[in-house]
Amino acid sequence: MPVPAAAPSTGCAAAGTFVITGRQEVPPMASTERAPRPGDTAPPPLPPPPGDAFAEALRAAIRARGLSLERLHARLDERGISVSLASLSNWQRGRCRPERTRSLHAVRALEQILGLPPGSLVALLGPPRPRGRWVRHVPGALPYREVCEVHGSVDRLLAQIGDPGDGGLDWLSCHERFQVGADRREVGVHTRLVLRARADGVDRHVALHHNERGLLPDVRRGAFCRLGRVRADPGEGVTAVELLFDRPLARGETCVVEYEFGYRDGGPLSTYYQRWFRFPAHEYLLQVHFDPAALPTRCYREWQPNVATPPATVAELRLSGWDTVHLAEVEVRPGVHGIRWEWD
Repeated sequence: MPVPAAAPSTGCAAAGTFVITGRQEVPPMASTERAPRPGDTAPPPLPPPPGDAFAEALRAAIRARGLSLERLHARLDERGISVSLASLSNWQRGRCRPERTRSLHAVRALEQILGLPPGSLVALLGPPRPRGRWVRHVPGALPYREVCEVHGSVDRLLAQIGDPGDGGLDWLSCHERFQVGADRREVGVHTRLVLRARADGVDRHVALHHNERGLLPDVRRGAFCRLGRVRADPGEGVTAVELLFDRPLARGETCVVEYEFGYRDGGPLSTYYQRWFRFPAHEYLLQVHFDPAALPTRCYREWQPNVATPPATVAELRLSGWDTVHLAEVEVRPGVHGIRWEWD
């Protein structure tokens, strides 16, 4: 798809080379292990830090005990527990989390080695996330490569966040409000989702924002959820934000989350907004609101079944008396849905 003179923004219905993380990284400590001595006080209870609580608590415990990952690996090996150094590193950095039976056995051994209360680390993991092809297989679903041209960047960022439960949620409703300023630049987009769990244990959603000019949003807000890990690829202009539910959902249970991407000091010039739908959705509403000082001359609703197909104009949209245009659709097909506008 040709890049217009003004850069668009796209949202992704999911959910890099450069990573922005919402959590402080703690390097592995030198091997200065000291065995517990009589009279030592019990370690304080593990606080629930923001983001990945398990990774934060594990790093804090390793730091407190003065263990290197190599020494920790050796201590596990002495107990006949085989865990790779790469896995230990990924666990403490939040790049993945232990979920299989063998991995959970290793976590319980880590609690003993690190002098933590039994079950304290395991409790921070919560219930297992939905896994397997049966979760991924949603009728009509499309892979990222068919709905966005930056699918390589998206895949890398999602891999850094870990398994986001992709495909574990039905999309009942998606309402978006995209705002354009008096300078014809993007101000931001607010999204409200109503989701339903397809399986027990789904506890998050990953929201994505893309801008072709590579300008990353500097405003990220959430409501009815907590912001977790943030990953970004400035080269491709992709940002991924983990939205954590207040608790894991049971199968068939619904939840509402809201989030916002935006720019404090002026975003990129904008000529359209698109949303990538990998999965079918029951309802989609997109409103584009223009500043009265910068009203477009024409607006169009567009649709693409995939990014290899040029966008098709579905209809011309009339600007309302409130300086907005919108599209409303039910039984939304996977693909690219959006609104394009012309300034002159």
